[in-house]
Formats: sequence, C-alpha cells, structure tokens
Amino acid sequence: MRATLLGRLLLAMLLMPLPAFAQASADAAVAARYINTVNGLSLEQAMARAIAEEPSLRSARTEIDVARGMRQQAELRPNPTFSLERRGEPGGTDNLTTVAAEWPLDLFRRTPRVAVADRDVAAAQLAVADRERLLASEVRMRYGEVIASVRTLSILDELVALTGRQHALLRARVEEGATPPLDRDLVDVELRRLEAERLLEAGKTEAALIELKRVLGMSAETTLPVRDTLEELVRRQYGTGVPVDTSEVLKQRPDVREAAARIEASDARIERGRADGRFDMSLVASYMRMDSGFPQRGFGPDGSLERVRGQFHYVSVGAMFRVPLLNQNQGEVAAAQAARAGAEATYQAARLTAETEVAVARARDEHAQKAVSAYGALVQGLARRNRDVVSQSYELGRVTVFDVLTEQRRYLDVERAYTETLRAAYEARTALNRALGGVR
Repeated sequence: MRATLLGRLLLAMLLMPLPAFAQASADAAVAARYINTVNGLSLEQAMARAIAEEPSLRSARTEIDVARGMRQQAELRPNPTFSLERRGEPGGTDNLTTVAAEWPLDLFRRTPRVAVADRDVAAAQLAVADRERLLASEVRMRYGEVIASVRTLSILDELVALTGRQHALLRARVEEGATPPLDRDLVDVELRRLEAERLLEAGKTEAALIELKRVLGMSAETTLPVRDTLEELVRRQYGTGVPVDTSEVLKQRPDVREAAARIEASDARIERGRADGRFDMSLVASYMRMDSGFPQRGFGPDGSLERVRGQFHYVSVGAMFRVPLLNQNQGEVAAAQAARAGAEATYQAARLTAETEVAVARARDEHAQKAVSAYGALVQGLARRNRDVVSQSYELGRVTVFDVLTEQRRYLDVERAYTETLRAAYEARTALNRALGGVR
C-alpha cells in the first residue's frame, strides 16, 4: 500500500505543470552567455595572454635574470686587497707603518667560469621556452574543454526550445480535446529532463571556464566569453600541415635542447673544476716607513747634541704563488663528471620521450581526422533530417509521441558523440603541436 502511494506521488510530481521559472528558462539560450563571436576571447588571444601574464611563467622567467646576474658576476675579476699596519714601541718613540696591497691575477679561471655561466643562461632560456610550450598546450586544452561544453550546451538549448514548443502545442491540443493528456505529460517529463541536463552541462561549462581563467592569470570572477567554436578550430587546425621529419623536430624541441644544454654546462663545469685546481699567482706590493733610534746622544750637523735617531723608507714588489700540491680540486671534478653522466642520461630520456610523444600524437591525429570526416556527414545530414522528419510525421499523425522523443534522444546522442569526436580531434592536434614543440 505504501509503495503504491509513493509511486502515485512520484508520478504526480512528474506530471504537474512546469513552474514559471522553468518555462522561462526553456526559452532562454544558456550557451549564449559563454560565447561571443565578435568580442569574445579567441584561442590566439588566450595563448598570447597566458604567455604574457600567467604567474608561474613570469616566475620562471626570473630564472633567466638570475642566470644573467650570475654570468655578470662570473665575468668580474677578484678585487685587490689592501692592508695597513702600525707598530709602536711601548714606552718608547720607535714606530713602524706598513701599507701593503695584493692583486690576484685569477689565472686560468675567468674563462671557464664565464663559460659555465653562459651555458646556464642558455639552459634557463630553453627551460622557459619549454614552459611556454607546455603552457600554450594547456591553454589549448582548457579552451577546447570550454568550447566543447558550449557546443553540447547549445544542442541542449536547441532541444529544450524544440521540446518546449512541442509541450505548448500539445497542451493547447489537450485543452481542445484533440490529443490525449498522456502525450502532453510525456513531453512534459522529457522537457524537465532536458532542463536538468542543461543545468548540469552549464555547471561543467562554468567549471571549464574557471580553469581557463586560471591559466590565463585571471580571477574567477572575471567575465570571459569565448569567440571560437569547436568546429571552426578543428577545421582551422586540420587546414594547416605539420612537419614530417621527426629528427629535425626533435632538434628544435625546447626540452630536448635544454637537456643538450645541460650536458654542455656539465662539460664547462668539468673544465672549471680543473682550472680551479691549477696554480695561481697574485702580485704583492708594500711600502714601509720606520722611525727608529737609540737612547745615546751624538753631535748633529750643527754640532749640537741630539738623540741618535733616523727614518727609513722601504718599497717592496713581488709575487705570491698558490701551488696545488695536495688539493687539485679532484673532488669537484669528479662531481662534475658524475653530473655530466646524469645530464647525458637525461638527454637520452628527453629525446626518447619526444620521439614517443610525436609518434603517439601522429597516430591519434590521423585517426581522429578520419573520424571527424565520417561523423561530420552523419550529423549534419542524416541525424538532423531524421529528427525533423519524425517530428513532421507526428504532426501528420503517422507516428506517436514516443517515436518523436526517441528520435530526439537519438539525435542528442549522435550530437554528443560528434562533439566528443571533435574534441578528440582537437585534443589530438593539440597534443601533436605540443609534441612537435609548437607554442603558437
């Protein structure tokens, strides 16, 4: 008894007339909030903004400034040192003043040191270029998620509007007694289901748009309509060719070039370690003024008695050598050689990863392009035509409302499958561009 009563209540809730807000929302195109074909943000604008404004990329660019600062420091020679010494006799008058200077020549060290800094600057620049490549790919992916969701939302808008018109027509026919109430109620339930589905898709679109704003360096509250559609981007992408020679592509990929630059930096560090283990020389010079005397007295030039006393000036010039007898920087050289072996392995891994990414992306892109061609003719022709024919047949009384709703659902499934195919093709070409090292 309770189960029967509960079933009746649920049926009554499904069959009750639509509330006013649902009726109003059935006539509104939700997808129009997220796309503006005139003033919206295009994909190219999105990538340009991300590369210019994205916070983590701006942080990565500071590493180039750090490397350039270290390069400037490596080019500088050591400063000279000066010393001043004053000696005095306790209880006496004797004193000694010495001024000395030492100038390190920095033999064999400056050139290897600058070479290491140059390699570090190059590696930092390539690291930022690779970060730009990955960021551009992420922007493409986020933008694709938004426009794919907007496309599904536009299809739901179309079906909600169509079902809403059908419901209004059937409601008028039921009031006139020309159609049984069951047809109206079935369309009523379908309209509710499509409305709920559209709300969920709108939530997915909002979430995808917020993720896009994040990679663009924008706050989540910023209004951001997009300009491009999924079909346009796929058509535009497949209208441009891609390089065929994988070996040439790998030479230009920033991550592979960065790994090669790390090997060169390791070689430079080995040379710097060996140079630091060689002898070095510093020039030294000093001036000494000594005022000294004895307690005895003697006759001065004028014949008077005066204390025996004299002032003496000394100037010395020489060189000081550092002889590498015990410490020849063996440990630093060994560490640099081990780092060089690691850099070589990293380069091989980066090259293998790049080759794999290119091969996988090419395979996905080739099959996705064929799938788009096959699905495009189906969706734009047969599926929409079938839906329209069934709807017209119902108006002529040749089919039931069940057939109309079934065909509309089939049309929605086909459109969703086509959207997924377009999205897969878009993501495949995005992955291929990323694998080939493209930024724009």
